Amino acid sequence: MGTGQTSARPWLPYTAAVVAGLAVIAAAYVIVRPGADRSGCVPLEVSSSTEKDVLLGQLAARYNAADRRFGGRCAQVSVHGLNSGEAMEALASGSWAGLQPTTPAPQVWLPTSSLWTGRLRLLDEQVGRPAQTPGPYRSIANSPLVIAMPKDKAELVRGRGPLGWAEILGLSGDAGWAAFGRPEWGRFTFGKDNPNLSTSGLAATVATYYAAVRRSSDLVTEDLARPAVTQFVRRIEANVSHYSDDSVDLLRDLAEADLGGDGDARGTDMSAVVVQEELVYQYNQGQLSPTPGVKPRVPLVAVRPKEGTFNLDHPYVVLPSADAGQREAAQDFLTFLQEAPQQRAFAEIGFRDHERRPSDALVAAVGGDSGGEAVYFDPPAPEVVDAILAGWGTLRKKANILLAVDTSGSMRAAVGGRTRFQVATTAADKGVGLLNSADRVALWSFSSETPQRPGRPYSEEVPLGPYDRAVFRRKLTGLRVAGDTALYATVRAAHRHLLDNYDPDRINAVVVLTDGKNDYPKDRDLGRLLDDIALDPRRPVKVFCVAFDQESDLAALDRIARASAGKAFDATDPATIDEAFVKLVSSF
Repeated sequence: MGTGQTSARPWLPYTAAVVAGLAVIAAAYVIVRPGADRSGCVPLEVSSSTEKDVLLGQLAARYNAADRRFGGRCAQVSVHGLNSGEAMEALASGSWAGLQPTTPAPQVWLPTSSLWTGRLRLLDEQVGRPAQTPGPYRSIANSPLVIAMPKDKAELVRGRGPLGWAEILGLSGDAGWAAFGRPEWGRFTFGKDNPNLSTSGLAATVATYYAAVRRSSDLVTEDLARPAVTQFVRRIEANVSHYSDDSVDLLRDLAEADLGGDGDARGTDMSAVVVQEELVYQYNQGQLSPTPGVKPRVPLVAVRPKEGTFNLDHPYVVLPSADAGQREAAQDFLTFLQEAPQQRAFAEIGFRDHERRPSDALVAAVGGDSGGEAVYFDPPAPEVVDAILAGWGTLRKKANILLAVDTSGSMRAAVGGRTRFQVATTAADKGVGLLNSADRVALWSFSSETPQRPGRPYSEEVPLGPYDRAVFRRKLTGLRVAGDTALYATVRAAHRHLLDNYDPDRINAVVVLTDGKNDYPKDRDLGRLLDDIALDPRRPVKVFCVAFDQESDLAALDRIARASAGKAFDATDPATIDEAFVKLVSSF
């Protein structure tokens, strides 16, 4: 996903301009606020990244119940979960309440990685404000970035000896697994989070640059422009199956494919996923299974590339907003979190301890070489991280996208002072506007046969070609609303159209926006549609669906998406459609 523009701070369109304006990613929520009267205790608000917020909430409850004392005082700790990037933006804005009105301003921030504290420090410097995160900070837990592969594939790869980022993720071209003697496995593709939205995606992108320069520290901006470096990174990005806003979703897809789902999960084209080690542990323990607790038939193995990897250090940041009493309370809570019982709680969900040591259970569960000594890349300067993201928009894998927009008569229904159609097309324009001119985009409209469209229920409004936002917007906003909803026929035809125009060097995807369910009498067979669009790992065309309004058949749309290894987005509350589209476009 890219904006098509070069910027000194390329992540701002995703966070400040998009995240704040569209309330993207996860809304903040309170994890724990015990009901006991502890009004005399020092109140301490903690903002935790979302992969550990539930556990932190439980540990805060344990802390409060223990009635610990420091200097004769007690603390009342409350935890809320918020994505690290969103929390950074709120802190950088100087007005937490302005960007997070439903979430208390924190005195302690627990992001996933010191990458975020460095970026906040840079933002403070740019506006002439004292640094909120001067660092360095102590960790409460750690989790290295790994390449997670199904055991059979991992054993085959590791049989060649120590391999690096390019040798694993760069198994490109038509040869793919044929180079390892398994041509039936097809191309090698992997799943990765969008680095503009995800810590693991950002860390993975930074790690590929370190691997390219063959160093574990001292990455500088001059390195990024070297042709050999950009070629290295482009080679790896070319094998991405699709990007994601949440690596947990990628692993849930793998888990469903492993267990066969409910008959609609037709497999996956991903040979690997770049994720935090603790998620591999959770996957292998069955914690990410569609049937909770049922372990996968084929576990994942955590492979560490030979050049090294990135460690996500989960720093404990006491913010300048904390007064003297809250600083004492924060120090006591940190001491509590680093004590053995709490560290065991982190280990039980797959984290290493605050000194980077893995538990025996973790090493046994994730396999690979997790128990040995590792080379860890040093976090680069924040200026280098920004430069990496500025360049990623040109190096990422490009996309072929066909957007099919529902123009049935129900889209005239009112949503506040506008129609469903106006709300939906405005969101689609904003979301697709995050692409760039190197992507190829088509626009279709669909309903049923109408006087303007007598031959078939769908029309090509913009043919598949380089994205031109002005043309796309004019066609999109000029669509006419009438007729019923020929959902199945349109999805089938759009999927076939992308197969006919398939580009192996791009992400090929159909995006369907609808406010209803299939009511087209000429095509009512969902089972046949699922067979027709079932994932072909050799030529994957994925279907992504946005269910808009309560009348949408979200269950059917979810089955359609999963059959093709795509994803359905729930925007049945029209207020969330902007958020859904930004998340969707982050897949490309």
